[in-house]
Amino acid sequence: MSTTGATADPLATLASLPGVAESVESVRKAVDRVYGHRVMRRRSNEITSEAALRGARGSAALSGADWALEEVRRRTDFSGDDEARTVGAALRLTAEAGQLLSIWRQSPLRVLARLHLVAAADGEDAVGRPRQDGEPVDEPLVELPLPGAAEVAGRLEGLSQLIIAGGSAPALVTAAVVHGELLALRPFGTHNGLVARAAQRIVLIGSGLDPKSVCPAEVGHAELGRAGYLAALEGYVSGTPQGMAAWIAHCGKAVGLGARESTAVCEALQRGAA
Repeated sequence: MSTTGATADPLATLASLPGVAESVESVRKAVDRVYGHRVMRRRSNEITSEAALRGARGSAALSGADWALEEVRRRTDFSGDDEARTVGAALRLTAEAGQLLSIWRQSPLRVLARLHLVAAADGEDAVGRPRQDGEPVDEPLVELPLPGAAEVAGRLEGLSQLIIAGGSAPALVTAAVVHGELLALRPFGTHNGLVARAAQRIVLIGSGLDPKSVCPAEVGHAELGRAGYLAALEGYVSGTPQGMAAWIAHCGKAVGLGARESTAVCEALQRGAA
């Protein structure tokens, strides 16, 4: 997405694309159903914890580590192999996202650097900073053309300015753009998908759409499938109105499915089955 030009609020412009308003309204209704559930009044912390676990599992699945939920719940050591490390990174990011809300509005680039540091969990020089020209990117599931370092830096700065400026765009639109832009740019050497989905989570929480973080979009993205995810991302990268609207709608469906997941958890708790 180009974040420069004459339009004062490009995110608000995206919100006016055909079909986007319907996606925004559908998401709002789905989120309201979860927050209106009677279990949320008494046990919201449990729902938040369960949503975090399921969201991390979904994000890891999209990055190639598609573990069963009970395996993620059971494990305590995530250092064994690449898949285990991916799941561990997703869990750490989900836990970290809620701690960064106050910083996000003032310094989103600082938050992105922190998210990458948390995901990578090592002290290599390239960790926690955007990649430089010639540095490789390990993101095998996203095979779109890779922007150069100068373009990455410029677009990250533009995205940061949009977030700091705020605006009238719905939370879904902002979250979808943050998510799509980070996947398109792949600004870090590793873990870009995990970081992008964690950043989306921060936007949804911080915007007030999902303040208790009980509607894990990562669950929905995983349920919609990797092929659909990448096809929708191609629409975002195309920059066309139709492609952008399709990506926002895809993200909206993912949030709705995450809300449905937590509604099911609420109902299970109400029945005493969980």
